[in-house]
Amino acid sequence: MERNGLENRNRERKVGYWVGGVSAFFVISFFLVPYYLPTDSVPELSGRANSIDYFSESSWGNVQTEERAGMGHNQSEHGLFSWSDLDPYAAFIYGFGDLNCHNKAERSWEINGNQMPVCVRDVGIFLGLAIGGFIFSRRGLNRWTLRDSFLSLFPDRMMDGIYRKNRRTIVLLAIAAIAVMPMALDGFTQMLTSYESTATMRLITGTPFGIFIGAFLASSLSARPAFFNREPSQVMLPSGSRFSLKVEDEQE
Repeated sequence: MERNGLENRNRERKVGYWVGGVSAFFVISFFLVPYYLPTDSVPELSGRANSIDYFSESSWGNVQTEERAGMGHNQSEHGLFSWSDLDPYAAFIYGFGDLNCHNKAERSWEINGNQMPVCVRDVGIFLGLAIGGFIFSRRGLNRWTLRDSFLSLFPDRMMDGIYRKNRRTIVLLAIAAIAVMPMALDGFTQMLTSYESTATMRLITGTPFGIFIGAFLASSLSARPAFFNREPSQVMLPSGSRFSLKVEDEQE
């Protein structure tokens, strides 16, 4: 019998492996693709987040001919880039980075003379996603709700007082704030002041956020009441707590 009252946690293990494995695939690819591409074949880029900027030579990123505050630079000074001309694997990874990341050269690492598909912050986020998924694969439990499934990552003895006082939501929000705050402070300080974050700082602040998102995603995919036959009292929680369905009194 597992800590959640079920006979096994096979689903939680699989979900954690999927979240961690897919994220690890991207992290490895971010380094591998620029490494095996011909040297100096990916120039310095500067695009927009959530936009396709370098699909072809006629795309937005390649037709910029002047420096723009906040996004875009004179791409003709650095060389044109079209990820659709790459092999399928490299095209997928650079296309993924093009869509999801701003691709600013000054905030990205370079490997083999090639700019990486995503910025350093995103490398940290995906690294964290992989860590969060693998942590859930080892410790996560289906405990009916998303909130309680996420909190199952912590030892029950640590959660006893929290469950007795029913402060689960507060604790979950506090954990989320702790994970987000370093990245938010670093990002907003850059936006509002002359401060420019370092690559190391971007990696350090992006990773905790990714860990939280990875664990939260795995928890959301694992929390399934159906495994308890829709009977909440079967769920084992810290401090001997039990779920119960609210029954409304019928009034004649």
